[in-house]
Amino acid sequence: MTLLQFNRHRRLRRSDSMRALVRETHLQPEDFIYPIFVIEGENKRNAVQSMPGVDQVSLDLLSREMQELVDLGIQSVIVFGVPAEKDAVGSQAYHDHGIVQKAIRQIKEEFPELVVIADTCLCQYTDHGHCGIIEEGKILNDPTLDLLARTAVSQARAGADIIAPSNMMDGFVAAIRHGLDEAGFEDIPIMSYAVKYASAFYGPFRDAAHSSPQFGDRKTYQMDPANRLEALREADSDVAEGADFLIVKPALSYLDIMRDVKNNFNLPVVAYNVSGEYSMIKAAAQNGWVNEKEIVLEKLTSMKRAGADLIITYHAKDAVRWLKDN
Repeated sequence: MTLLQFNRHRRLRRSDSMRALVRETHLQPEDFIYPIFVIEGENKRNAVQSMPGVDQVSLDLLSREMQELVDLGIQSVIVFGVPAEKDAVGSQAYHDHGIVQKAIRQIKEEFPELVVIADTCLCQYTDHGHCGIIEEGKILNDPTLDLLARTAVSQARAGADIIAPSNMMDGFVAAIRHGLDEAGFEDIPIMSYAVKYASAFYGPFRDAAHSSPQFGDRKTYQMDPANRLEALREADSDVAEGADFLIVKPALSYLDIMRDVKNNFNLPVVAYNVSGEYSMIKAAAQNGWVNEKEIVLEKLTSMKRAGADLIITYHAKDAVRWLKDN
């Protein structure tokens, strides 16, 4: 037989323990940020039909949700509010007794060890569903910045540990940083939705947050999915304006962008594993087409491997349980 020369890569794959020994990417409970949807009223737990396993919860049921997360070892939540009233300027977003502000106060009083992140946007609070002030059908950039800064200050005053602005207005990080600093919140970091694409993967979230645009779309302020270099320009602007974290959203179809951001910026990178990505797997698993545990852990690992330091994911509770079982 001819003597062949080749590398034996399989030596490092021959057992579970060997594979674990050389594994390069690891998932931990502290990697996950769990999204929570809070609604007005009492004793309300509304299942989000397009997101099996995800509920809107009223404040009186919120403590039970937070206790479950703490018991699992999840250390961070991001809070989205569904207000009882909406108007043209989203005034409930920056009201000191708005639904998110009330939720933040409650969580920080009862679970001070949890890191509470406030989603800072207007779309859930405006009657037109857009992320800014509207004039003659146009989303106005600069007038919106003041409302975003007011929202961030109100959320910080309520006790938010991190402000996460998701609106994609030009200058939104600079405006919020200035507003926070002027109000005495210099130590509150900004987790910017720096790279947010105008994606078809957001549909189920809009059911959960009641935030669908009432006209048009968000393509004039969210990014074109075809663009890669634009993502670096967006992230670069947010870093210069004072961002402390950079979010890439969505995650799964944009792993190349995540790696670009990680390679180019020395800040923590956050993957947002969005609602459509979650719901597709849930639907396939319910039909018996995929192994939910295996595909979710593989998907989340791919995000870490691509450069994510943290992952916002609706799978967080299940993922932590599966990791502990392993």
